[in-house]
Amino acid sequence: MRQIILDTETTGLRVEDGNRILEIAAVEMIDRRLSSPDRHFHCYINPGRDSEEGALNVHGLTTEFLSDKPKFAQIADEFLDFVAGAEIIIHNAPFDVGYLNMELGKIGRGKFTDHVANVIDTLVMAKDQRPGKRNNLDALCDFFDIDRSNRTLHGALIDCELLSEVYLGLTRGQDSLLIDFDPYAGNDAALAFAKSNRKPLRIIKATPEERAEHEAYLAVLDKSVKGECLWRQMEKGA
Repeated sequence: MRQIILDTETTGLRVEDGNRILEIAAVEMIDRRLSSPDRHFHCYINPGRDSEEGALNVHGLTTEFLSDKPKFAQIADEFLDFVAGAEIIIHNAPFDVGYLNMELGKIGRGKFTDHVANVIDTLVMAKDQRPGKRNNLDALCDFFDIDRSNRTLHGALIDCELLSEVYLGLTRGQDSLLIDFDPYAGNDAALAFAKSNRKPLRIIKATPEERAEHEAYLAVLDKSVKGECLWRQMEKGA
């Protein structure tokens, strides 16, 4: 399924106080790989009001900077075309969806969920995997060793790019190490080779550096699946 990592910046924390969206970013991911930048959606929006002081300190987008940007109604069709039918990935989804519902409602376009397949909330996923821990974007980047050095201010586009890596960390799957099939079935040449007289296979053992790198990877994998890493279980049973 086509997935879209989405984030917004707003003039304040509470939509009930008349705050508006002033930046939207949506980054496309297909088969767990980010698409090229020309398949991303990003725009600044003139919200028609000043940002609250706390919000301005977070995103740094001034009223002057936004004064010549389009209104939400002017970018709505392009935005909805981009996200149409996709699975949407958002961190703390109720916040962003609440603002999108408000903006779409003002122009008679229904609710955000009317236009997309479904919405995944990575904050809910993180709380399930890391109960009692800090699960904001910065904390999750640190947990998954994701470089966030460029995130001096909150910006919708950079937050989407970071969230895409966090999502991959939260959903890192494990393929079965045991494959139930006959590799030589229906292949006479391969079968003949397998039965032929040949020298024993050469065994190349991992170097200490390779083993250390493998252990480090397993440690991260073990965290992401809450101690149920298949490789670790097989080691214990060996």
